[in-house]
Amino acid sequence: MTSFDPGLAGLLDELRWRGMLHAASDGLEARLATGRPISGYNGFDPSGPSLHIGSLVPVFGLLHFQRHGGRPIALVGGGTGMIGDPSGRSSERNLLDVETLEANVASLRAQLEHFLDFEGPRGAVVVNNLDWLGSMSMIDFLRDVGKHFTVPYMLAKDSVQIRLERGLSFTEFSYMLLQSADFRHLHRTQGVEMQMGGADQWGNITAGLELIRRTAGDATDGAPPAFGLAYPLLLTPSGTKFGKSEAGDSIWLDPAMTTPFAFYQHWLNSDDRDVGVYLRWFTTMSPDEIEALDAEVVARPGARAAQRALALDVTARTHGADVARQVAAASEALFSPRAISDVDTLALLYGQVDSFTFTRADIAGTALAISVSSNSYRSNSEARRAIQQGSLWINDVRINDPNDPVPEPIADEFLVLRTGTRRKRIGRIAR
Repeated sequence: MTSFDPGLAGLLDELRWRGMLHAASDGLEARLATGRPISGYNGFDPSGPSLHIGSLVPVFGLLHFQRHGGRPIALVGGGTGMIGDPSGRSSERNLLDVETLEANVASLRAQLEHFLDFEGPRGAVVVNNLDWLGSMSMIDFLRDVGKHFTVPYMLAKDSVQIRLERGLSFTEFSYMLLQSADFRHLHRTQGVEMQMGGADQWGNITAGLELIRRTAGDATDGAPPAFGLAYPLLLTPSGTKFGKSEAGDSIWLDPAMTTPFAFYQHWLNSDDRDVGVYLRWFTTMSPDEIEALDAEVVARPGARAAQRALALDVTARTHGADVARQVAAASEALFSPRAISDVDTLALLYGQVDSFTFTRADIAGTALAISVSSNSYRSNSEARRAIQQGSLWINDVRINDPNDPVPEPIADEFLVLRTGTRRKRIGRIAR
C-alpha cells in the first residue's frame, strides 16, 4: 500500500510517484521537510478568456501543493501577457489591450476556483503582474533587474536558443528578466519562496532564483532564499504537446468554448497507454485507486473502466458533479444499442453528435427519404441496401421496408436514427 505524508515533507514524494517532478532546485526538499509554512506560485497566460487542459498540469501542481499545506499563488501575467514568452513557442503572442487582459484575468480566476481553495490561512491568491510591472520605469528595470544578468547567461537558456534562428524580438528576449522581477517582487512583498512551472520554464525559474540570490542573499542559516520546481512536459503518443483534440483543436475549460460533453468525451477517448498517466496527473485519486484501475486496463481493456473514472472525475472538478453525471449518462446512452427516450438526454446530445433537423413534411414521408435527407446514407440505393439488411432503426423501431412510415418523434420533437450497431444521429424538428 502506497501512502504519502500529508504535510509539506511528502509533497515531492507524491509528485515523484505521479510522474510530475522534472526538477527541483537545491535545498527545496530540506526546506519542505522543516514543515514551516511556505507560499509558491505558478504563472498563467491571460492571452485568452479560458484555460485549456494543458493548463491543468500547473493547476494540479498548485492543487497538490495546497493539499500538502502550501499556500498557492496563481500569477496571471497581465503584464508579461502584453509581451509574450518564447518558451516552447515558434512565434510571438498577439499583444492585447489592458481592457481585454483584465476581462481574461477575471475569467481565469473563476476557473481556478474550481480547483483551488481560496478560503482560510492557506487560501489561494490570484495576482496580476501588471500591477507592479506596469508602474516600473525603464530606468528602474535596467538598474534593479537588468544589471544582474549578462547577455551570455541569457543566450544560454534553451527557451532563447530555440528561437534565435527563427527570429526573436528584443521584447520577448526581455521576458526572462520580467519573470525574474515577478519572482523577486512576490518574494519581497508576500514572502513567496517557490516558483513552479513546466520544464520549458526552468531557465526562467532559475533566472529568478539568481536575481533573488544576488539581491537578497542567503538566509542566516546558509539555506537558499528561494526555490524552484518544474513539471515534465506531457506529450501525446505521437510526440505532440498535450492539450489538444485529435483534430488539433484546444480543449478549453470554459463550457462556452468546449462543451462539457465534448470535454468528457475527450478524456473518455484516452488511449490505454495514456490513461494511467492522466489519472496520476489530473486527479487526486490515491495510489491504491489508480493502481486498481491500471489493473483493470490490463485485465478488461474493453470495459474502459479507467477512462470512465478519469472522464467523470476531471469533468466533475471542472464543470460540477451534476453536469458530469449528466454528460456521463448521455455518453452511455449514445453508445449503447438501447434506445434513447429521455428528452433531456436528447437535448444535451443534439448538436454534440451527428445531428440534423427535419420538418413535418419529412416525417410525413418515408423512412427511406428521411434516412437520406438526414445524411445517414449518401444515396437512396445505399439506404435501400441497409434497410434490406436490417441496419436502420428509427426511435428503436426497426425499418423493414423502404416505404415504411417514419415513427412518431419523441416528445413530438426528436428522432434517433441508428445505423448499424451503435452509430446514432439525433434529429430535432425545425421550429
